[in-house]
Amino acid sequence: MVIIKQLKMYAWCNEGSDVTTTRENPKSSAFSTIYITNHVVSSAIQHDITPYLALTGGGDLSKIQSFLTSSSAGALSCLICLERIKPSDPTWSCSSLCFAVFHLICIQSWARQSSDLAAARAATRLPISLAAASDAALWHCPKCRSEYSKSLIPKSYLCFCGKLENPPNDPWILPHSCGEVCGKPLKHNCGHRCLLLCHPGPCPSCPKLVKVPCFCGSHQDVRRCGFKEFSCNNPCSKVLDCGVHRCSEVCHRGACPPCRTRGMHACRCGKVKEERECFDRVFQCGSPCEKRLGCGKHVCERGCHSGECGECPLKGKRTCPCGKRVYEGMPCDAPVQLCGATCEKMLPCGYHRCPERCHRGQCVETCRVVVKKACRCGSLKKDVPCYQDLACERKCQTVRDCGRHACKRRCCDGDCPPCSEICGRRLRCKNHKCPSPCHRGPCAPCPIMVTISCACGETRFEVPCGTEMDQKPPRCRKLCPITPLCQHASTCKPHKCHYGACPPCRLPCAEEYQCGHACKLRCHGAKPPPNPEFTLKPKKKKIIQQIESVPGTPCPPCPELVWRSCVGQHIGADRMMVCSDKSQFSCENLCGNPLPCGNHYCTKTCHALENRSHGGESCEDCYLSCQKEREPSCPHHCPRRCHPGDCPPCKVLIKRSCHCGAMVHVFECIYYNSLSAKGQETARSCGGPCHRKLPNCTHLCPETCHPGECPNAEKCCKKVTVRCKCQTLKKEWVCQDVQAAYHLDGCHPRDMPKNQFGIGLIPCSSDCKSKVQVVESELQLRKSRVTEVQEADIDKSVRKRRKRRDRVIESNETTKLQKIISRIKHLLIFVFILVILVTAAYYGYKGLLWLSDWMDEVDERRLRYSRIK
Repeated sequence: MVIIKQLKMYAWCNEGSDVTTTRENPKSSAFSTIYITNHVVSSAIQHDITPYLALTGGGDLSKIQSFLTSSSAGALSCLICLERIKPSDPTWSCSSLCFAVFHLICIQSWARQSSDLAAARAATRLPISLAAASDAALWHCPKCRSEYSKSLIPKSYLCFCGKLENPPNDPWILPHSCGEVCGKPLKHNCGHRCLLLCHPGPCPSCPKLVKVPCFCGSHQDVRRCGFKEFSCNNPCSKVLDCGVHRCSEVCHRGACPPCRTRGMHACRCGKVKEERECFDRVFQCGSPCEKRLGCGKHVCERGCHSGECGECPLKGKRTCPCGKRVYEGMPCDAPVQLCGATCEKMLPCGYHRCPERCHRGQCVETCRVVVKKACRCGSLKKDVPCYQDLACERKCQTVRDCGRHACKRRCCDGDCPPCSEICGRRLRCKNHKCPSPCHRGPCAPCPIMVTISCACGETRFEVPCGTEMDQKPPRCRKLCPITPLCQHASTCKPHKCHYGACPPCRLPCAEEYQCGHACKLRCHGAKPPPNPEFTLKPKKKKIIQQIESVPGTPCPPCPELVWRSCVGQHIGADRMMVCSDKSQFSCENLCGNPLPCGNHYCTKTCHALENRSHGGESCEDCYLSCQKEREPSCPHHCPRRCHPGDCPPCKVLIKRSCHCGAMVHVFECIYYNSLSAKGQETARSCGGPCHRKLPNCTHLCPETCHPGECPNAEKCCKKVTVRCKCQTLKKEWVCQDVQAAYHLDGCHPRDMPKNQFGIGLIPCSSDCKSKVQVVESELQLRKSRVTEVQEADIDKSVRKRRKRRDRVIESNETTKLQKIISRIKHLLIFVFILVILVTAAYYGYKGLLWLSDWMDEVDERRLRYSRIK
């Protein structure tokens, strides 16, 4: 379905093309630009073709848009069977007016039945054979009623452009389309062809640029070929029919209007002059000419005319009135003699002749000859004058071609007129009645298209009448245009187009009370009226009532529960009360108010404070130890009793090790905690060399005692003895060079053992080989000695000394005793965890019971206090 972007590009394609490029090859750049587009039908059809629709009116493009919208929504239905058209069904589309799509089998059956019925009617009414009537029979489109000949009955499944038979069902192209260029000649025979891919509906207007003149021909401009006719908005100035004046209208289409210039003009005979418009300047005055003819005896009896009057009509051969006798050489002013014979001129009836003698003037108009006539239906015969028609009172009972109504015409001659009554039968859509004249057979399908739209009316498509009950509403991607009426209109999350009432506002009310709390109920403000609901299968018409907006309800009194203390502000005696209840109460708990020390609370029975009520009891003196936090903060408590004000400085000695761990410093707590972080680091430094080992070698850090990691770990300047692999040659290198050598060999210095650090970095020489041989000979001697010693030890039944590696392997093997011990440990741990869980469950249950009893006591106190109050 590549038509979407093509429709958008149709308004500007071939922008800079010349007039000579009107018949380009489809492989040209303009065609390639149109052809290489996306193969997915997006939901932005209206947005893509809106500029072209606004420019040209775009009736054809709107039809293509409607077909594409219906196809994407799966709403294409056959008007004949009212079933949905699937992408794999063979189809046929009308190519005349409506471009509707039908099932191929349905339209073939429709066309054959229509043509056969038309042939049968023609054979009964006209004197032709049934075969000739069948060849000349026509059938029409079920929707637009366009006529087609019998040879145009579709026989195969073709794509929309008609080039490909049985187009494949490809999900990436438009159904029933070949996916190639349409190539149909555009309308008005401009010579160009459609560049869209194979598409339903009419081809749009030609977008080629051509250079054409205006209507009057005075100006030329480059225009779209489909809209090349234009007006220059200047006076036309073409010479009018009169040949004198010029057209004063604005440049217009078609022929110029008649010349309206008024002037004095004479009639044809020149007797009368009148003021007339130029186009009506030639007229006749209405009086006879009365000029003398050439004979000089008679005057012209013609009306007003121009030119000569001609010769006298009575000059030359003359005959009697009936024309049987001829007179020659008679003067034009002499009267003609009657011949006395019977006139015998044909009367107006066309059957009889005039029985009178030769006479001047016309014959009688009514033939009075009595003849025997039969009425039109043949049921009555009677002798009547020839001019009189005979008709009986019998009504024709012949059933007309509709098969439902009789003729009922008086004295019908058998050629009954077609039934003029309206059929009125209910169509298959069950919504309308047949508007056609009464007919035989089933009625034609309902041609009305029903528009199904979303609630906001922005997304819509058309379906045949009768199929709207099975259609789903279109999915609208636009937002709901209804503005909320509550106070959350600016913060409410927008929602998509929907049917019926808007969803209720789910935000909290948040209306602030006078007490400072906010209403926590769900928003209960005014609600907008709902839109009419879309019904998929309406059974009967609903009465649309005017739904007004629902007014909001005021917020209830503040229901917030707050804790209120007693008059003595006792701890643990707070009471949960509604915020709007301002009453006070007292309790029997301990005082619990702060003592003058400012650190502890009074343990006397509940009493009113002196500063709040006159005559109140003073709180007790505090004899507890001080529990204040010292400044600067430290973990030591103040040794004095509870006192107001600040505590004395802390003189406790604290120990802190230096950064390298070589020594321990002793500081006073107040001194150490008053230092900054940097000062504490300086105070903790021992001032000596750092005793930490460097990470990449075996040497200690050469820096002074410092916090954090040792700096310049890879730049150790200590000297290291470097040896060859056989450890014969040795040299002294700087430690950082040794590390660099290890890095070049692809290993890290920290991975080297301490006893192997620096070994193997110097290559062995020739001296090393001889020494190696000596060492190997000595090793062989030692091995032989060791074997002798081992044999001697075996003879003496002494236990053999095992290697360390073997001992490690043996030590790793667990015995049965160790396995039993580990299992016993696991069992004990499981029992211990189980005991802990049971104990926690027991004491938790006891705690819940205690909490329930305490809450019951609180309720009893509250009831007791309410009764006393």
